[in-house]
Order: sequence, then structure tokens, then C-alpha cells
Amino acid sequence: MEHNVFSELSLVIVITVLVSIIMKLIKQPLILGYILAGLIVGPSALNLIHSKETFEAFSEIGIALLLFIIGLGMRIGEFKRLGKVVFIGALGTLSLITMTAFAAATTLGFSKTEAFIIGLALFFSSTIIIVKLLSDKKETTRLHGQIAIGIILVEDVIATLALLFIVAGKNNGGIDLNTLLVLGAKSIFLLLFLAIASRTMLPKVSKYIASSQELLFLFAIGWGFGIATLFHLAGFSIEIGALFAGVALSASPFVQEIASRLRPLRDFFIVLFFITLGEQMEIANLGSVIIPALIFSLIVIIGKPTIIMLASGLLGYPKRVGFKAAIYLSQISEFSIIMVLLAVNEGIVGPEIGAIITLVAITTIASSTYLIHYDEKLFRLFDKINIPLFDKRTNFKERKSQKTYQNVLLGYHHGGHEFMKTFQEMRKKFLVIDYDPEVIEILEHHKVDYLYGDATDIELLDEAGIERSQLVVSTIVDHDANCFIGRYLMQVNPDVLFISHAANIKEANDLYDIGASYVMIPHHVGSEKMSALIKKTGGDKEAFRRHRQKHIASLAARINAMPESVQTNRQ
Repeated sequence: MEHNVFSELSLVIVITVLVSIIMKLIKQPLILGYILAGLIVGPSALNLIHSKETFEAFSEIGIALLLFIIGLGMRIGEFKRLGKVVFIGALGTLSLITMTAFAAATTLGFSKTEAFIIGLALFFSSTIIIVKLLSDKKETTRLHGQIAIGIILVEDVIATLALLFIVAGKNNGGIDLNTLLVLGAKSIFLLLFLAIASRTMLPKVSKYIASSQELLFLFAIGWGFGIATLFHLAGFSIEIGALFAGVALSASPFVQEIASRLRPLRDFFIVLFFITLGEQMEIANLGSVIIPALIFSLIVIIGKPTIIMLASGLLGYPKRVGFKAAIYLSQISEFSIIMVLLAVNEGIVGPEIGAIITLVAITTIASSTYLIHYDEKLFRLFDKINIPLFDKRTNFKERKSQKTYQNVLLGYHHGGHEFMKTFQEMRKKFLVIDYDPEVIEILEHHKVDYLYGDATDIELLDEAGIERSQLVVSTIVDHDANCFIGRYLMQVNPDVLFISHAANIKEANDLYDIGASYVMIPHHVGSEKMSALIKKTGGDKEAFRRHRQKHIASLAARINAMPESVQTNRQ
């Protein structure tokens, strides 16, 4: 039977759709469905993919698009503030995980070279898994998301050096110093070029081509892929190149339009990436290496998060931030498989090492996907354990005041400034809680009292004196976070007037069931209208109770006016 790319792609997509439907029916993460579909269509089962180079090219396109879009929304200044925790977390993980894995591998009878390669493979976390799940959960700009992304950027640089080490290992047993100097010079040149282009060329070019949406779309792809290719030719990964291409373009006023047009393309090619990843994971020879693979998997799943939580805790970050950043880093990378297979091909390690790392990758990627999916529930359990090293809080500048505040504003973005203006006009003593460093600078400039941190951190809320506040307004868009805050408020301060954000009617009803006094829904009740209502009522809870009942009735009427099928989906 003659094979062609279109036929293969069609069959692969059909099988992936069927597997994904099953995963959704049993309420499992779709990423695991994509990888499972890859295993099914791969050589271990149906062996449907013969145009391997084409599918690998599709995978690289998906990687480039995903990292490029992340770069578009990234503010590099925030990462400067996180430099200490990022470098200590990455280098601490590199040293401790490598040493632990080295000791375990030599105990199991592997040679020192094989043990070192295994340790290095266990250090790397999956850029694609982490960034994809952060994007899906809309947490790329959250403090824990920024820490996780910062750490994997450092890992990508170390990955480049690791490849040099392996390639050099076949020739002369070490890395040529001249090679490192040339690589450093190339990186400086590329970053200078991007810095100059982002300030001079890109604003003018993007403004000129923005008159044509089609041309803007094409330009964005050309810029992202072109810069990624330049980084690749210079000896760096495509991931780093695509990310910095996005960062360079992030100052453009058209960045949201670019990102929205690229996302459907990204989603398609990212699915192909996970299918290709699953297809490359051959499971025929894994039976004989289960024991060492499970030992190394436990080192990754337990050891890596522990190190990240220790680093963040010792540097003063809240326990919740450290926990969530650590959970995202609890797997090994697809690069780990590539690196080990390259070492096998170069004759540096034996073929059984490739089978071990493949099984570790399957195990840790699957487990971390579940850990990330249920991170909120897991943290509630973990938070009951009192381990001071994970939550020292020694360095935080945000612990600015322990006064009692009548009003507390959670989140400055998405209309928070409207509420702040209302509180000032009402001459109410208020506090703002936010985790965005740029927002903190704005608040400091305007001499507004604030706490810097995650609004779902109970200790932070206690420090804000929220149990004595009269009014709490949340402009946070994360529904789980708002529900958590609402439940906590009803426990410690049931008389508080709690106003929250919701994206739709279902979320609004959830918050009303918890006990919210009023819920803002975009395009229905916005921050300006709510600010006016607060000013009009003076924050009186009894007055809000009447408005609350009217709003709940209005939402019920809107649901009843919908077709029955839509009502079912909404509810």
C-alpha cells in the first residue's frame, strides 16, 4: 500500500479524535490522550506513521508557535525580579537531582558515565508540557507560572551545553573552550539584535503592515520562525529562539491581534507534537527496565518539587507559590529522551539507558499532568502540613502593613483601578493585594497600601486583616481562586460584603451559592457600574442584598430564555 503524508495525517487525526473523546468521557487530561494516540499509531502498535521527518517538522512548528505566543505576552522586567529564585531553583535542582540520580544509578550497577547521563536527563523538565498546561489554565502571568517558565529557560541553556558535552564526548572527551566562547558571543549578538529591533524596526514595520490583517498574520509567523531558525543555526534550541522572538514583538500595540490569530494554528500543531512524542516512545523493550525506571521516576516526582519548594520558601515566597511552581516541574523533558538517544548513538551509554529514560518520561509526564490538573486540591492537603522551610517569608518586601482596612481589593487589573478610585473618593481606608511586580510599582508610586502575593494564600489574607474588613472586592479572573476566597471569607467574616468577578452565568451562580454579595459579569455588570453602586449604597450590605436578589432572578430568567440544550451546557 502506497503511503502519503495526507493519508497518514488523516488516519492519525481520526484515531486521536476517538482517543480524545474517550479521555474526555472518563474525565482525563487530553494531553495524555494525544500521547496515548501517538503510542497507538506508532511502531509499538499500528505503525501508521512512515513520513517521520514530516511529522517531526510539524512538531517543531507547534513548539515554535507555542513559545512564540508565550513570548508575546511576557514582560521581561518581571523575570529580572525573579532572577534569584529562578537561578537558585534551577542550579539547586541540577546539582541535587544529578547527584541523587548518580548515586542511585551507580548503586544499581550502571557505570559512572551512564549514571551521570541519567542524572542529567532527570534534571530537565518539559518546556512544552509546562507551557501548554500554564496556557490552558491561564496561569502564564501568575507568580508561580513566571517562576516555572524562568527555571525552564535556564534549563534550556544548560540543555544546549549538554548537547555540546555529548557530541564532544565522542571526539575528545570534553567541550572545547573556544566553542563555548563562540556560543557566548553568538548569544550576545542575537540578544543585542533583538533589543535594537524591538525598539526601532519592529514598531514601524508592524504599524505599516497592520492595515492588512492577512499581512500582519504572515509577518508574525515569518518573524517568529525566522528568529527561531537564527537561534537554531547559532547552536541554541528552537524553543529559546521562538520565545525571544515573541518577547521582542511584545511591545507592539497589535500583539493581541497577532496572538489571537496564531492560537488555532498553534493548537493544531501542538496536538501533532504530542502525537509524535507518543509515537517515538517505543514500549517493546521496557519490561526489563521497570525497576530502575520507577526508582528514577520517584526521584523526579518527589525530589524536583521538594528542591523548588525549598528554594522558594527560603527566599521568602509563599508556600502556595512554591508548591504550584514545583508541581509544574515534576516531569522530565522530551529533550531528555533525545539527549540519551544521541548518547546511545554516539556509543557513550548502552541502549538500555534509552529504554529507561523513555519509561521515566511516560511515567512522569503522565503523573505531572494529573498533579497539575488537581494542584488546588493537592495544595489544600499539603497546606495542612507545617514545614517552616517551605514558607519562611524572610525576604518579602510586600509585608508592608498590618493595619485594619475597611476595604480590601484583590487584583488591580480588570477594573481594579476603578474600585481604588471609588475607595479614595469615599475616604475609605483600603488595601490592594496583587502579585504583579509592575502593579506594585504603580501602587508604590501613588502611595497606596498593598501586599504583594497570591490572594489565595490564607496567611496573606490573615495578614491583611480580612476577617475584620467590611468590603472585599475581587477582580481576579480565576474562578477557582474566587471560590476559594469566597469560602474562606464566609468562614472567618460572614458579615463581609464580598463582590467578585465571574466569566459567565454558571460561575456567577457558583459564587452566589458560596455566599457572594454581588457578582460582576463582563458585558453585564462591569467594574464602573459596580463602583457606582458601592458609592451609592456606601457599602451597606442590606442595600446590596436587595440588588443581589434582583441579579440572581435576572440570571435565572436569562437561563430560562435560552434553548434547552444551551441551558444544559450552562448548568
